[in-house]
Amino acid sequence: MTTKLDSVSSEDLMAKTAGGDEYAFEVLVRRHQSSILNLIYRYAGDKTMAKDLAQEVFIRVWQAANRYEPKAKFTTWIYRITANLCLNELKSSGKKKLFFSESHIEEDKFPNEEGNASPSAEDILLAGERSRKISEALQSLPKNQRMALIMKKYDDLPYQEIARILDCSVSAVESLLARAKENLYEKLNFFEK
Repeated sequence: MTTKLDSVSSEDLMAKTAGGDEYAFEVLVRRHQSSILNLIYRYAGDKTMAKDLAQEVFIRVWQAANRYEPKAKFTTWIYRITANLCLNELKSSGKKKLFFSESHIEEDKFPNEEGNASPSAEDILLAGERSRKISEALQSLPKNQRMALIMKKYDDLPYQEIARILDCSVSAVESLLARAKENLYEKLNFFEK
């Protein structure tokens, strides 16, 4: 069901939310909940934690509605809240979470010897081992490198937006991504030996 507010910008929806319009806030949540949930899940690797932290993000958005000033795109602002919450939550909990789970293996991508798309048991085992190694390598990245990599690879955010979200320069984002790729290459190369 499309409503009149569906075509309103997120920045304008925040202004309406600041005025107490709960429906405008519901539209904001519907519009952004999937991307926020996915960002958190990719960072933390835990569905329950992702749901809890996504709820906390939207609580913070609601609470900040009166103070919100659209100096940047709304998505940049909400991603910054999300990134800070992820970085702080995992630091305070002292827990390390997997970047993604082995269940994300696309089994149909591994053709068997006959050339069809049905994987053999060996292919599935090898894919699972490869996924585990990648997960370990990604998890071992410093938190800012991991967050920058997620935002670039999965959300395809431009460097400038990642810089605003992480509160750093574009050259710092470029450096984070270059170091992340270098670290992953070294760690994954080590696994192959």
